[in-house]
Amino acid sequence: MNESHGIGSSSRVRSSLAWFGARQKTVAAPIEPLVRALRANHPKADIALIERAYETAKKYHEGQMRKSGEPYITHPVAVATILAEFGMTTTTLAAALLHDTVEDTEYSLEELTADFGEEIALLVDGVTKLDKVKYGDVAQAETVRKMIVAMSKDIRVLMIKLGDRLHNARTWKYVSAKSAQKKARETLEIYAPLAHRLGMNTIKWELEDLSFKTLYPGIYEEIEHLVAERAPAREEYLAKIISDIEEELRRNKISGSVSGRPKHFYSIYQKMIVRGRDFDDIYDLVAVRVLVEEVRDCYAVLGAMHAKWTPMPGRFKDYIAMPKFNLYQSLHTTVMGPGGKPVEIQVRTHEMHRRAEYGVAAHWRYKQNPNATALTQSSQNSNWLRQLVDWQKDTQDPAEFLDQLRYEMSGDRVYVWTPRGEVLEMTSGATTLDFAYAVHTEVGHRTVGAKVNGRLVPLETKLENGDTVEILTSNAQGAGPSRDWLNIVGTARARSKIKAWFSKERREEAVENGKNQIAAALRKQNLPLRRLMDHESVVALATALGYVDISGLYAAVGERHISAESVVAKLIEQAGGEVGSEETLAEAVVPSKSHTVRPGSSGVIVSGADSTVWTRVAKCCSPVPGDDIVGFITRGQGVSVHRSDCNNVKNLQKHPERMIPVEWAVDTTASFQVQVRISALDREGLLTDVTRVLSDYHVNIISGSARTNADRVATQQWSFSMAGTAHLSAILAALRRIDGVFSATRVTNTSS
Repeated sequence: MNESHGIGSSSRVRSSLAWFGARQKTVAAPIEPLVRALRANHPKADIALIERAYETAKKYHEGQMRKSGEPYITHPVAVATILAEFGMTTTTLAAALLHDTVEDTEYSLEELTADFGEEIALLVDGVTKLDKVKYGDVAQAETVRKMIVAMSKDIRVLMIKLGDRLHNARTWKYVSAKSAQKKARETLEIYAPLAHRLGMNTIKWELEDLSFKTLYPGIYEEIEHLVAERAPAREEYLAKIISDIEEELRRNKISGSVSGRPKHFYSIYQKMIVRGRDFDDIYDLVAVRVLVEEVRDCYAVLGAMHAKWTPMPGRFKDYIAMPKFNLYQSLHTTVMGPGGKPVEIQVRTHEMHRRAEYGVAAHWRYKQNPNATALTQSSQNSNWLRQLVDWQKDTQDPAEFLDQLRYEMSGDRVYVWTPRGEVLEMTSGATTLDFAYAVHTEVGHRTVGAKVNGRLVPLETKLENGDTVEILTSNAQGAGPSRDWLNIVGTARARSKIKAWFSKERREEAVENGKNQIAAALRKQNLPLRRLMDHESVVALATALGYVDISGLYAAVGERHISAESVVAKLIEQAGGEVGSEETLAEAVVPSKSHTVRPGSSGVIVSGADSTVWTRVAKCCSPVPGDDIVGFITRGQGVSVHRSDCNNVKNLQKHPERMIPVEWAVDTTASFQVQVRISALDREGLLTDVTRVLSDYHVNIISGSARTNADRVATQQWSFSMAGTAHLSAILAALRRIDGVFSATRVTNTSS
C-alpha cells in the first residue's frame, strides 16, 4: 500500500515538475500577449504550433514594414491575438499568423501545406482569396461571390478576415485619408454586417465606431462631446436604476448581476439620422443588462421589473423563445423608470450573453475540446452561408448581388407559420410574395393570391411575427410572374427567381422591345439610325457595358435595366461625341467671308463664313456667351459649337482640317440651354422653393429630375434655356440661398 502510494506520489511530482517547466518555458516577447490570451481560454493548449507559425511568418516577412513604421510581423501577431481573445484555438491562430505569407512573400501554398498541413493551408488560402476582393464597381462586385463561397467552406476564414480588418481599422490613421475612407465605407457596408450576422457584436461595434470616426470625423467628435457633456448626470441616474434592480433581485431571491449597457457612437448616429430622432431622446434612454443563471430566472426578472415599473406597450421582445437569425437570445423590455424616463432592460443568461458577445466564436471559446475545428452542420450560421451560395448563383448582376447581400445581412427577421405549422424565417419587410418564393420557386411563379391569418390580402402585404400565411396558386396555362412583382418583393431569392423567369421566358420579346426602343429614341432626336446602330458600333457598346452580346444589351433595355436614351447617348459619345464628326470635309459647305448672324441661329459668328452657315450649340457641353468656344464642321448640320475644354473636343481635333474659329455675336438675342445640379439636405418644400427661384428668374424649364439618397441628401438636375453667363451666375447664387442647399453648379461635359 505504502509502496504504491510512493510511486503515485513520485509520478505526481514528476508531472508537476514537467508542468512547472512548461509554464516557465520562455516565449518570444512579441507573442506573449497572444499566448496569454490563448491560455486564458484554453489552459491546456499546446503552444508549439503557435511558436512555429510565428517563426515562419517572421522569417518570410523579414524586412517588410507597415505604414506605421512597425515591422510587418506585428500585424499578423495582432490579428492572432484578437482571435485568441475571442477564444479561437491553435489551428486558427496559426493560420492567422501565416495569413499574409502566401500573398505577400515568396512562401508558396505548397510549402505551407507541407510545413503545417492541409487544414491550416486551406484557411490561409481562403483568407488570401478574400484579400483579393476589391470593393466598388460591377466588375469588382463579382469577386464578392468568391468571398461568399470561400467563407461558406469554413467560417474560420471569415473570422480571420474580420480580425485582419479590425486591426487594420485600428491603424487607419497611418494611411491616406482617401484610402482610409474607402476602407471604412467597405467595412460599414460589408464587414460590420457580416460580424453582426455571425453574432460577433464585440467586433461589430468596434468596426462601426472606427469606420464612423473615419468617414464623419466632425459628426463623431460632436457626438463624443455631447456624450461627455451629459455623462455625469446620466451616470448618477444609471447608478440609481442599477441599485433599484439589484434590490428587486434580492427581494425575489434571484441571483444575478446588473450593469449599464454602453451606447456606441455609430448606433446613436444611426438613430439620429435614419430614424430622425434628437440626440437627447436617444441618449436619455438609459439601458441596463441583467445576467442570470437559468432561463426561468430570465422570466422571473421580467415579471419583477414589470411589477415595479409600468412597461411601455409594444416594447417587449422575447428573443429567447424566438432567437434572432444569428442565434442571439435575450428578453428586451422598456419600462417607465424613476422621473418618468424610459429605461431599456435586457435580461439573459450568462451563456446567452457569451453567445451575444462572441457569436460563432463562442463555439470554440467554451468548447471543452481545445482542438475543436469547424461548426457543426446543424449550425444556423452555416445554413445561412450555404443559402447565400445558392442564391448568388441565381443572381446574374454582380452589383445587384452586392446590394442584396447588404440587405440580407443588415435586416432584422420575422418568423411566420405555414398552414402545416412549420416556421419560416423571413427578412423584416418581406411580403407574402417573398413567402411564396421561400416555400418553392414554382409556388412563387404560380401565385395568384395569399391569405394571412385566414384573410385574403394583397401580395405586397408585409409579414409580421406570428403570421400564418397561405399561398393561393394557379395551374392555368400562361400563369407566371408579373414585372410589377419586382417592385413588391424584397428578398434576394424572390427577386432573382422572378428575373430568371423573365430572362428565360421573355428574352426574345425583351430583345425586340429593346431594339425598337433604341431605334425610337434615335428617330426622336433626328439621329442617323443606320450609322449609329451598325453592328460593330452596337457590339462595341455592349462589350463596354459588360454584356455578352448585342442581344444582352437589347434585352437589358427591353427589361428596363438601362434606358434607351442612355444607350443612345453612349452611342453618340462612342462616335466621337457629335453625330457627323466622321463625315468628310468635302461634304461640308463654307461660303465666303462675312460676320453676320443667321436669324434663329445660335448667336455664334463663324470666322470667314457668310450668313448662310448654320451654327448650333453642342448638347454635350452646352456653351453659353462668355465661354471660350471652338467650331467643328459637320455635314448637313452646319458648324457645331463646343466649349474649348469639352471632353469631346479631343476626339474632334483628330480632324484639324474641320476645326474652325468661332466667336460669340455682340448683342445677340439667342437663348442657350444649360444644365444645373443642386445638392441639398432633403426637406419638405425643397422642390417648390427651387422651382420658384427658376420661375422668378424667367427661365424656360426644359426638364428636371430629383432623387434622395440614404443619407437624406437630395440631388436635383435641371435643364433650361436662358440668355448668358451673367444670367446664369445670378440664378446659381439665388439657388444657393435656398434653405438647405449646399451646392448649385453648372453641369458640363468638360475636362476641367
